[in-house]
Amino acid sequence: EYHPYDLNIEGETNINERNIQSIEASTAGKQSISFALISDTQRWYDETEDAVNAINGRNDIDFVIHCGDLSDFGMKMEFEEQRDRLNRLNVPYVCLLGNHDCLATGKEVFNTIFGNENFSFTAGDTHLFLEDDLKHVPPQAKKTVVAMHAPPYSEQFNNNIAKVFQYYITQFPSLQFCVYGHVHSFNENEFFDDGIMYYSAPSINKRSYIY
Repeated sequence: EYHPYDLNIEGETNINERNIQSIEASTAGKQSISFALISDTQRWYDETEDAVNAINGRNDIDFVIHCGDLSDFGMKMEFEEQRDRLNRLNVPYVCLLGNHDCLATGKEVFNTIFGNENFSFTAGDTHLFLEDDLKHVPPQAKKTVVAMHAPPYSEQFNNNIAKVFQYYITQFPSLQFCVYGHVHSFNENEFFDDGIMYYSAPSINKRSYIY
């Protein structure tokens, strides 16, 4: 039995920070990087294991981004189960916070296991971020990729700030594209008619990921 407000975390914690250090070290000096994008693994543990095995079968991926909703109900057990599966990846990974991850005390569990929900890092010459100050972009960052859980104009996005959000992210160096999860299917969208594409990763039960 599991209590929905259990905060007694077992196993590894602060995973994002540790894996970011590994990503930045292994990609230092690169002008081209590659990563896999997965999302919405909630309750689909076998499918997550299969995705990990599929990614481990490749040798052309630098890291993995999980776009959120590791859990369905924000329960500690869900995060721990997914963490333990993702830890079997041969490459480092980072996880974003999803809306399901915020149920009950899920955000507190996420913060303990993975770290602050707003973070950024630089892989090679590409800056990847959820939320950051422009002053913190390192000089080697020539390109930018933005990752989020819910996209603009979805029910979980504050659409009062959608245009401000788009203006803000285009101030970063050479914005390449944006990635997200949440919608449980693959989509390509140009939400603001400005040439910036948004790509979504399907939920893991679709048995696919984005490369």
